[in-house]
This record gives sequence, C-alpha cells and structure tokens, in this order.
Amino acid sequence: MSDSEQPNVTRGEGYAVANLDDLGEGWGFRKIRKGLGVEAFGVNAIVLPPSYETGSHLHEEQEELYFVHSGEVEIGFGDGTAHRLSPGGLAKVDASTVRKVRNVSDSEDAVYVVVGGKDGYVGRDGKLPPGEESRFGDNAPPGA
Repeated sequence: MSDSEQPNVTRGEGYAVANLDDLGEGWGFRKIRKGLGVEAFGVNAIVLPPSYETGSHLHEEQEELYFVHSGEVEIGFGDGTAHRLSPGGLAKVDASTVRKVRNVSDSEDAVYVVVGGKDGYVGRDGKLPPGEESRFGDNAPPGA
C-alpha cells in the first residue's frame, strides 16, 4: 500500500474523508496528514493509554495547537507549569517551548489532535461558489 492509500479513506475531487479509527489502531499516532493527504500543515492524533506520559519535546520552527478530543490530559511546560485539559480543551505552544502530555486517567484512553505549522496565518480567504448567496444556505443559524 502506498503512503497516500489508506483503507476506509474516501477520496474525491479535492477532498478526503475518514474516521480517526480508519487511520490506525491501538495506542500512539494516527497520521492524519499522511492518511488524508494534507499538505499545508502537519496534523496527527495521539491516543494515550491510561496514566501514560509522553517524553518532553520542542520544535525548531513549527508552532503547535493541541485539541483534546476525549479523555483528560495534563500538558506540562518547560517552565514547570502544567494545565489540565478536558474534551474541547485547547493549548497553543510556541515552537521552542518544551512540552509533554500525560493522560490523567488510570482507566481510560485520552485522544488529542495536534496541528503544527509555520509562516503565519493565510487570512480569511473563503468565498462563495458561483450561484451561492450564503454559506449557510437556507439553514442559517440565529445571528449569522
């Protein structure tokens, strides 16, 4: 199987769709970037077993954003501080900041997604395709 082929990943013209479970099993990395063919930034999911703590690391160039999907983790930083993040929790970490992650549960896996990139924000470049008048169609949420 080539690097760009993954079972259960649906590919179309300009898109790829999968479930996190389609990109691996067990503990460790789910290679989202590789599995879906993302080219503009790095993105992985990590499944941590109960009570597991990663090693510390930092980066030379890429800033990272951590998003907790399930479980509860504690993210520790090189300055000695640590913060608990529950589902929906976010942490932005500068490239040179030392960080490590620990699953605080002694019985449940924790799953978090890490997005990494460099060279700045592209800006709001979204636009409507020809013939569309609203990005919400007929189902605009209140206040949109």
